[in-house]
Amino acid sequence: MAFWYLNIAALIAAVGAVFHGYVGGRIYLVHINGSDLEDLTKSLSVVSWQVFTIWLAVSAGVLVCVSLDASLGLMAYPIIAVNALCALLFVYLGFTGHDQLLKLPGAYLTAFTALLAYLGVG
Repeated sequence: MAFWYLNIAALIAAVGAVFHGYVGGRIYLVHINGSDLEDLTKSLSVVSWQVFTIWLAVSAGVLVCVSLDASLGLMAYPIIAVNALCALLFVYLGFTGHDQLLKLPGAYLTAFTALLAYLGVG
Protein backbone atom coordinates (compact mmCIF):
# COMPACT_ATOMS: atom_id res chain seq x y z
CA MET A 1 0.00 0.00 0.00
CA ALA A 2 2.85 2.41 0.80
CA PHE A 3 4.08 1.98 -2.77
CA TRP A 4 0.78 3.22 -4.16
CA TYR A 5 0.45 6.16 -1.78
CA LEU A 6 3.94 7.33 -2.67
CA ASN A 7 3.44 6.88 -6.39
CA ILE A 8 0.07 8.63 -6.42
CA ALA A 9 1.68 11.52 -4.51
CA ALA A 10 4.51 11.51 -7.06
CA LEU A 11 2.01 11.50 -9.93
CA ILE A 12 0.14 14.46 -8.45
CA ALA A 13 3.41 16.38 -8.07
CA ALA A 14 4.60 15.44 -11.57
CA VAL A 15 1.34 16.44 -13.24
CA GLY A 16 1.43 19.63 -11.19
CA ALA A 17 4.98 20.34 -12.35
CA VAL A 18 4.11 19.85 -16.02
CA PHE A 19 0.93 21.90 -15.79
CA HIS A 20 2.52 24.63 -13.67
CA GLY A 21 5.68 24.82 -15.74
CA TYR A 22 4.22 24.64 -19.21
CA VAL A 23 0.55 25.68 -19.23
CA GLY A 24 0.67 27.95 -16.20
CA GLY A 25 4.05 29.31 -17.22
CA ARG A 26 2.77 30.40 -20.62
CA ILE A 27 -0.27 32.12 -19.09
CA TYR A 28 1.90 33.70 -16.41
CA LEU A 29 4.43 35.03 -18.92
CA VAL A 30 1.71 36.75 -20.93
CA HIS A 31 0.47 38.54 -17.82
CA ILE A 32 3.86 39.36 -16.34
CA ASN A 33 5.34 40.61 -19.62
CA GLY A 34 2.29 42.77 -20.22
CA SER A 35 2.55 44.41 -16.80
CA ASP A 36 4.16 47.70 -15.84
CA LEU A 37 6.68 46.06 -13.53
CA GLU A 38 10.37 46.83 -13.89
CA ASP A 39 12.37 44.33 -15.96
CA LEU A 40 14.30 43.03 -12.93
CA THR A 41 11.05 42.48 -11.03
CA LYS A 42 9.61 40.60 -14.01
CA SER A 43 12.71 38.39 -14.22
CA LEU A 44 12.70 37.61 -10.51
CA SER A 45 9.00 36.85 -10.65
CA VAL A 46 9.52 34.35 -13.48
CA VAL A 47 12.38 32.71 -11.54
CA SER A 48 10.11 32.42 -8.50
CA TRP A 49 7.39 30.84 -10.65
CA GLN A 50 9.76 28.25 -12.08
CA VAL A 51 11.32 27.45 -8.69
CA PHE A 52 7.90 26.15 -7.65
CA THR A 53 7.81 24.05 -10.83
CA ILE A 54 11.24 22.60 -10.03
CA TRP A 55 10.17 21.90 -6.47
CA LEU A 56 7.16 19.91 -7.72
CA ALA A 57 9.36 17.92 -10.11
CA VAL A 58 11.93 17.16 -7.39
CA SER A 59 9.12 16.12 -5.04
CA ALA A 60 7.86 13.67 -7.66
CA GLY A 61 11.31 12.23 -8.28
CA VAL A 62 12.14 11.75 -4.61
CA LEU A 63 8.80 10.10 -3.89
CA VAL A 64 9.28 7.64 -6.75
CA CYS A 65 12.76 6.79 -5.44
CA VAL A 66 11.38 6.22 -1.94
CA SER A 67 8.58 4.03 -3.30
CA LEU A 68 11.14 1.82 -5.04
CA ASP A 69 13.55 1.56 -2.09
CA ALA A 70 12.07 1.72 1.41
CA SER A 71 15.51 2.30 2.93
CA LEU A 72 15.35 5.81 1.44
CA GLY A 73 12.27 6.64 3.51
CA LEU A 74 13.90 9.49 5.41
CA MET A 75 14.23 11.38 2.13
CA ALA A 76 10.46 11.75 2.01
CA TYR A 77 10.13 13.75 5.22
CA PRO A 78 11.56 17.05 3.88
CA ILE A 79 9.29 16.63 0.84
CA ILE A 80 6.31 16.07 3.13
CA ALA A 81 7.25 19.07 5.28
CA VAL A 82 7.78 21.52 2.43
CA ASN A 83 4.55 20.49 0.70
CA ALA A 84 2.56 20.75 3.95
CA LEU A 85 4.08 24.15 4.73
CA CYS A 86 3.29 25.37 1.23
CA ALA A 87 -0.33 24.27 1.60
CA LEU A 88 -0.54 26.07 4.95
CA LEU A 89 0.98 29.21 3.40
CA PHE A 90 -1.58 29.19 0.58
CA VAL A 91 -4.43 28.80 3.07
CA TYR A 92 -3.05 31.43 5.46
CA LEU A 93 -2.56 33.97 2.68
CA GLY A 94 -5.95 33.04 1.24
CA PHE A 95 -7.67 33.93 4.50
CA THR A 96 -5.65 37.10 5.08
CA GLY A 97 -6.53 39.15 2.04
CA HIS A 98 -5.35 37.06 -0.91
CA ASP A 99 -8.53 35.03 -1.41
CA GLN A 100 -7.72 34.37 -5.08
CA LEU A 101 -5.06 31.89 -3.87
CA LEU A 102 -7.81 29.61 -2.57
CA LYS A 103 -9.19 29.36 -6.11
CA LEU A 104 -5.87 28.08 -7.46
CA PRO A 105 -4.84 24.41 -7.19
CA GLY A 106 -1.57 25.08 -5.31
CA ALA A 107 -2.87 24.50 -1.78
CA TYR A 108 -4.77 21.37 -2.74
CA LEU A 109 -1.96 19.93 -4.86
CA THR A 110 0.65 20.37 -2.15
CA ALA A 111 -1.68 19.24 0.65
CA PHE A 112 -2.57 15.99 -1.13
CA THR A 113 1.06 15.38 -2.07
CA ALA A 114 2.08 15.79 1.58
CA LEU A 115 -0.79 13.67 2.91
CA LEU A 116 -0.29 10.77 0.51
CA ALA A 117 3.47 10.82 0.98
CA TYR A 118 2.99 10.77 4.75
CA LEU A 119 0.62 7.82 4.48
CA GLY A 120 3.18 6.10 2.28
CA VAL A 121 6.04 6.39 4.76
CA GLY A 122 4.08 6.59 8.02
